[in-house]
Amino acid sequence: MSLFKGKISYFSKATSIIFIISIFFIWELYVFFGEVPHYILPAPSYVITTLFEDWPILLPAMLNTLEVALIGFLLASGGGIFIALLMSYSRSVQDTLLPLAIILQVTPIVAIAPIIIIYVDSTYLALLICVWLVAFFPILTNTLFGLNSVDQELLDLFRLYKASKIKTLLYLKIPHAIPSIVAGLKVSAGLSLIGAIVAEFAAGAGGSNSGLAFRILEAGYRLNISRMFACLLLLSVIGILFHKLIEIAAQKALGRYD
Repeated sequence: MSLFKGKISYFSKATSIIFIISIFFIWELYVFFGEVPHYILPAPSYVITTLFEDWPILLPAMLNTLEVALIGFLLASGGGIFIALLMSYSRSVQDTLLPLAIILQVTPIVAIAPIIIIYVDSTYLALLICVWLVAFFPILTNTLFGLNSVDQELLDLFRLYKASKIKTLLYLKIPHAIPSIVAGLKVSAGLSLIGAIVAEFAAGAGGSNSGLAFRILEAGYRLNISRMFACLLLLSVIGILFHKLIEIAAQKALGRYD
């Protein structure tokens, strides 16, 4: 049975890869036979060529964007889990902080980012704040859901043995919330990258600390469409790797509590 499931899994992955390759192949053929100029729609092969040619420019930008997204994600993860623990421990804290968190979530980051950049002197710190705001809420809500959805009979059992709130939190609620926390981390991993790009667009900061968003803007002003596609390709690769790292860490965490 496990062998059959493994074959299905490999078949699904192979199908996905073939589908993606087919899209790029059709794209290549369309540009070639349609004689579409590369400044309107570059072929995938031309995008790859541009990626290698502009690698000395794009690599530092990619690392800057990845650094902002990763640090912002880590801060959002720690902050979201910590505040969720406080909310679970005290109902009054939950009633006080949750409405504020909802307000921050429903306000578009595109609208908040320019204001943050105006009032925060450090552009780097402003970018981190934007990433934190975007990635924070899914972790908070998923963690809080996991902590508050413990079976009532298990809670009664802990009360029967006169377990303190801290012990109930450490030995019952947190292990029960691990799957929900992992789900929140997976969502926030992608959102942190989106937050970094949006913040960089709003900041428009160039120089040695510029990220991929600035390179996309710069390429757009110069009508360097192939470089824009190369930046988008790098962002896609970063997003996939980011998600896979979270999945690997999640499997280890879930295996520990199984």
